[in-house]
Amino acid sequence: MMNDHGEWYSIQTFDLTRKYGARTAVNSINLSIKQGELFSLLGPNGAGKTTTIKMLSCLLKPTAGTAVVMGHDIQKTPAAVKQILNVSPQETAIAGRLTAWENLLMMGGVYGLSKEMAKKRAKELLALFDLTARAGEQVRKFSGGMQRRLSIAMALISDPQVLFLDEPTLGLDPQSRRAMWQQIEKLKGEKTILLTTHYLEEVDALADRVAIIKEGEVVALGTPDELKENLQGMQTMVVRAQNLTMEIAAGLKKIYPHTKMKESGLEIRAKELIFDDIVDYLRENNVKINWLSMKEPSLDDVFLSLTGKEGATDEVS
Repeated sequence: MMNDHGEWYSIQTFDLTRKYGARTAVNSINLSIKQGELFSLLGPNGAGKTTTIKMLSCLLKPTAGTAVVMGHDIQKTPAAVKQILNVSPQETAIAGRLTAWENLLMMGGVYGLSKEMAKKRAKELLALFDLTARAGEQVRKFSGGMQRRLSIAMALISDPQVLFLDEPTLGLDPQSRRAMWQQIEKLKGEKTILLTTHYLEEVDALADRVAIIKEGEVVALGTPDELKENLQGMQTMVVRAQNLTMEIAAGLKKIYPHTKMKESGLEIRAKELIFDDIVDYLRENNVKINWLSMKEPSLDDVFLSLTGKEGATDEVS
C-alpha cells in the first residue's frame, strides 16, 4: 500500500493483538513500515517484541487484529507471507558440525533453490559477511559474532524482500556488536528490515525509525532524533570521581531519583539540575571529582522516561 508521499509500505499492522490467557503480550499495535526502511522495535525484556515478530512471520496466530506484509494478509494468506520474508532468530539456528558453506547450501535446499543458485547465493553472502576465508571450517569453531553473521546470511539465502532480525547482537561483546552493525548497514535500503533490540546504541546507529514498546503497547514512535527532541529540557550530568560509595549516591537519589552509579562515577538526570548544589554535596562527602560534564538528551533518556527502565549499555550500572 502507498502512503500520501508516494512511499510504499512493506508492513502494516492493524490492532495486532496476542493474549496468553489473561495476560496480554501485544495490545492492539498499529504500525506502518516503509519499503526499504530499517525499523526498530525497542523495549525491555518481555515488552512483546519477539511475540510481534512471531505473529508477523506467521509462526504465531494473533488473538485479534491482523497485519499485511507486502500486500499479503498474515491471517488469510500465511503461505504467501512466508515466501517473501525470513527471520534471523535470537537463537542461532546453525549446524555446528557443518561448515559455513555447508550450512548455507543446506538452507538453500530448504528453500528450494537449485544447486547452482544456492552456490551463487552462498558465495555472495560469505563475501558480504566477511566469512569467505572461513567458509570451509566447522562453525562450532566460530566466535559468537561470526555465528550471528552466518545466521543472518542463512536467513538471506532465499533473497527475501523482508528480513526480521530478532536481537541480532544479543550476548555479543561491544566490539563484535559494532562489527555486526557494519554488516547490517550494508543491507539498508536493499531490504525492509524489522529489528528488535534492547540496545539503545544499536537503534541510534542503525534505525531509520523506532517504536518503543512497553508492556505490549507502542508508547513512542519516530526517528531517534525526533524522540530525543521530545525530551528537550531534560538535563544529564556525568561525573567521574573517586571515593564514591553507594551511600553517597543514595543521598543524591533522594533529590534526583534518576541517579545511578557508573563504572567510574555517577550519571544524574532531571528536568532541572542545580549544578553547584551537586558539586557541594559531593565535596562535603569527601568525593574527589576528576571531571564532570552536562550532555544533551540521549535515546537512553527517552527510553527511561517512557518505560521507567534503563536500556542495555556497555557500562556497569
